[in-house]
Order: sequence, then C-alpha cells, then structure tokens
Amino acid sequence: MEKTNIAIVGLGTVGTGVARLLLDHGDRTARHAGRTMWLKKVVDRDLGKHREVDLPEGVLTDSLDDVINDPEIEVVAQLIGGLEPARTIMLSLLEAGKNIVTANKALLAEHGAELFTRARELGRTIAFEASVAGGVPIIANISQCLSANQILSLEGILNGTSNFIVTQMDEKDAPYDDVVRRAQELGYAEANPAMDVDGTDVAQKLAILAHLAFGATVNWAEIPRVGIDGLDPDDLQYSRQLGYRIKLLALAKLADDGLELSVGPTLVRIGTPLAEVRDAFNAIRVIGDAVGPVFYHGLGAGQNPTASAVVADLIDTAVGRTRLTFQTLEYFSIDNPPRVKLRDAATLLGRYYFRLSVANHPGTLAAITAVLSKHSISIASVIQHEPDDGTEHADTVPLVIMTHAAAEGAAKAATKEIEALAAVNGPVVRLRVKD
Repeated sequence: MEKTNIAIVGLGTVGTGVARLLLDHGDRTARHAGRTMWLKKVVDRDLGKHREVDLPEGVLTDSLDDVINDPEIEVVAQLIGGLEPARTIMLSLLEAGKNIVTANKALLAEHGAELFTRARELGRTIAFEASVAGGVPIIANISQCLSANQILSLEGILNGTSNFIVTQMDEKDAPYDDVVRRAQELGYAEANPAMDVDGTDVAQKLAILAHLAFGATVNWAEIPRVGIDGLDPDDLQYSRQLGYRIKLLALAKLADDGLELSVGPTLVRIGTPLAEVRDAFNAIRVIGDAVGPVFYHGLGAGQNPTASAVVADLIDTAVGRTRLTFQTLEYFSIDNPPRVKLRDAATLLGRYYFRLSVANHPGTLAAITAVLSKHSISIASVIQHEPDDGTEHADTVPLVIMTHAAAEGAAKAATKEIEALAAVNGPVVRLRVKD
C-alpha cells in the first residue's frame, strides 16, 4: 500500500487528538485513504512536558526544519493558534512544498487571502474544515455539496464553549464563573477564554463562512458583535417566560442591497431547532435558493470532534480531493474583488428585547413608550412583575419590553434616550429576537 508521510506542528489539545487518531486507528484511515497515513514528525517546542499520547521513537522534535527539510513529508497539520508565528510557519511550509491542514480560524479570518493566494502560486493546498464548528462538516457542505445554490442566509451557534456556558447557566442556574471553570476542566475553554465569550471566535468563523457562501470580503473585527461575558441570569429567566432561549447567534443574510452580518446573544423561540442546541454542540441553519433550508448539528468544541475534522482533511489532501476543490475557493484570493457589499447596520430590521430597572411611580412607563414611539418602535408585549417583597412601594422594579420589527439605528438611539430618563436606573439591556 502506498504511504503518505504526515507531520503535525503543534501538539496541544487538537494536535494530541490528531496524533492519537493517526497512531491508534491507522487501519481505519488507511481504509478511507487507500494508503497508509504515516505520522513521521511531530513538532513541539517543549520536549520535556508530559503528553497524553505515546509517540514512536524519533517522531518528536522541537525543530520545524526537520519538517521543512524532509522532502518525504507531503502534508502538514499546522495546529498552532494565533496569528504569529502561525502565519510565518504556514508560509514557510508552503514554500517548502507542503500541503497544509489547519484548524486556525483566526489566522484564516485575518490572512486567508494572502495564504490562499500564495498556496495557489506554489501549487499547494490549504484545507480548513476544522476551523469552523469543530466536527460539523460545514465548510465542505457550503463549498461543495451546496455549490448549485445561491446561499440566501445562514445562522448558527458556532462556539461550543459559549453554548455550554449559556446552557449551564440557563438550565442549572449555575453562576457564570463556575461554569467557565467547568468548561476549562472539560477541555472546552482555554485557560484564557476571552475570545470564546466576547464573540471574537464566532466573528472570525462567520467571516470565513461569509467568504465561502457569499463571496464577501470582510474584516472579522468589523462585524457587529456582542459576547456572553456580560449576560445576566435575569435575562435568561425572562426569556424563558416569554417562550425563548438566549443563544450566541451568528447571522449572515443576503438582501438586494448587500449582506447583513452580526454576532450576539439572541432570543430564539423554544421548540425551534437552534433553541434546542445544548452544551458544547454547534448548529448551522443554511437556506439555499434551490435546496431550501438545511440544518447541521454536532459537537463544536473539544479534542476529538476537531481532531476528526483535521484527520478527514488529511485524508482528502492525501488522496487528491482537496486539490480538486481548492482552486474553486476563488474568494480567498487577493486578486478577486468581493461579490457583495455589507449592508449599513443602522438600517437592519429586527425585533428587540429590552430590560430596564425603572422607578416605581406613575408616569414611568408612559415616558419610556413615548421615546419608543418617537423612534417608530412599536411594542409587542410588556412584563412588569410586582416587587419581590410583595409591597407596592419598592423604589425600583424590572420592566421587560418586546418590540415589533424596528431598525437597528432607531433601537440604538432609543436605548440611549431611555437610559437618560430620570426614571431609569442603570444601563438598558437590549437583545435581538429571532422568531
């Protein structure tokens, strides 16, 4: 049987999972690839640390040159996170004639056009299924299986760490800090989970999907985003009362005047598929003009789901399937102008959830509704519970308002004016609603 020599650069959580799959299940990978997938080198900067995988003698090295200068190594799983030295390492590997598999969504979101253009110039390929949604094969489905379609919209839960945190807070009333620690113990969250919980990770993944689905060229940092790090348990409770769950949702929607992109905590109606996605699972709902709605669901965080996607890309690269599809990913190119522009966020229409802490005296609600009316925002429902102590004389009470569709710019302006009212205490919580 023919042999394809493979190297792994970076033996962290995902790299360890990839090494295990290649070493422990060589018969399985050989059956799918029609050849032996031989792990020849693993590059890790700390040779003395404890590892959760037993590597054969001579495989482990701390020198990237052992991979670059070995002409027998054809495919490299580049599994270092961040932008640098990941970008420089990937360019060096491409220059050395290696095909690349990566899970680094931040690198592709920031430097994808440069890296893909250079890979094509050198006759190399980059496979990146693991960069979005872990074990869910969304990259292949958008770029290949749905290639007969114009994608009209996609909306999804793209960060398993955040979804795990929100689920635990919602269903078990667990404190945020406790759930973050639990996510770290389970391997869902990094030691510093900031990029997961502040929406950065989701925005980077959405930028990649927008490239593939719509031909959009967008800096991920320009995508409007809000994370879950400021999510209040009260909003989870009120959402349930209204028939919704809160999810950190990525949205891309094509319209005649451009593309809408956003990331943020969103009220999703209970009973719909996205609302039922729990714990570390990811899900993406895609609508194509020919196929209609399709739904993808699977684990989006953790060692094994991501390693599964990396090894699948290694097999596809070894047998030549990646080469057949890589050239069609035209929008990851410096030379191709974007096919679609981004819509003005201020004009986007949507329903909103407002939560306020207001003075408990006559005229308060009238003052708030007057501001909403001024900005052409219609109220769909209002919740105002009695004070917790059962009296009528508490200083402040919570007020929850659900609106009909309104423009983002109007909702933002109304929020600012409402916060300035003397009867309103503290900031106003405003979340998008998806029906």
